[in-house]
Amino acid sequence: MNRRTFLTASAAAVGSLAGCAGGESAPESTPRSMDSPRPTGTPPYYEGVDLPDGVYVQPFENAMSMQGRAEAGPYRIALMYAAPHRFWLVEGDRASERPIRPADDLHLMAVVWDAETGQVVPETGLSVEIARDGETVSEEVIYPMLSQSMGFHYGGNFILDGDGRYEVEVTVGGLPIRATGDFEGRFDAPQSATLSLSFTESEREAVAVERLEEYGERGAASPTRMDALPSPLTVEDVPREALDTASTHDAEVVPTVLDGDAAPVGDRYLAAYLRTPYNRMAIPGAAWSATVRRGGGVLTEVDLRRTFDPEVGYHYGAELSTALRAGDEVVFTPATPPQVARHEGYERAFLELESVSFTV
Repeated sequence: MNRRTFLTASAAAVGSLAGCAGGESAPESTPRSMDSPRPTGTPPYYEGVDLPDGVYVQPFENAMSMQGRAEAGPYRIALMYAAPHRFWLVEGDRASERPIRPADDLHLMAVVWDAETGQVVPETGLSVEIARDGETVSEEVIYPMLSQSMGFHYGGNFILDGDGRYEVEVTVGGLPIRATGDFEGRFDAPQSATLSLSFTESEREAVAVERLEEYGERGAASPTRMDALPSPLTVEDVPREALDTASTHDAEVVPTVLDGDAAPVGDRYLAAYLRTPYNRMAIPGAAWSATVRRGGGVLTEVDLRRTFDPEVGYHYGAELSTALRAGDEVVFTPATPPQVARHEGYERAFLELESVSFTV
């Protein structure tokens, strides 16, 4: 792969990045001029790219500065940062861009996972308070996000108060979705931990940006693997054989039927997974219903609840009152697309969802 590489040499020379992570060390790179202004929109080399209406390869891979890990009740938290990123917030079925502000210093990221199973915990809600010498510099909720490099995580752009060391208090909210199995009750209470953040020239010099020549093509950048982080929240295998896989606006729907001890709730259970193409990252924050049809009529209708289970993982699921038979049709209908922020490469996908159908 032929690539052109840029280095964020100082806080005043930060480029617009897309993925939330790369390696911890900087690749061979060419420094930007110290006099270059920080970009607040699309750099010139984005111009003229015809982006598809769906998932495409993000513009950059980039390194990040790992700041440390901490324990907070049942959670483990990792804190890191990269150069400021532009990203998109989702409200309903629309994505709105949050551009880089001229004063933004960094893109702060956090990953939260269960200490016992190592599974990334989705949708907890997360806030940070950044302080220096006992004085609060910034305090806000940071967004649940999807990126091609990291999958589900929390992130946001922040303005600091110059070079130095900061204390970052990370507060993880109680899990607002259903938890089943050994996860039931485990994530109910908010938890906090404080980590140190170093914002220095040497730290920033390790945050490199590498342009991808495949930018804008159908596909996705490779996920990041780091010893300090758990595996991303993905959907590789399902507990039982999947009914099939269908795609709607590039979101892959993978349903399965669980019974007996395999069912998180009740004796018969319908579970559906929503994932990205290419990297198979789990997509949280959507709302779905399911209709089971038999012999031309409706057998049952259920709302699928966002659920986190140690064996079944993060999924959309509901108990079934009747066992399914061969030939039954299961129709999944979206009510709300995933309400999760996206980095470049995902902001045009997973919004215009349509019903998908499977035959047992």
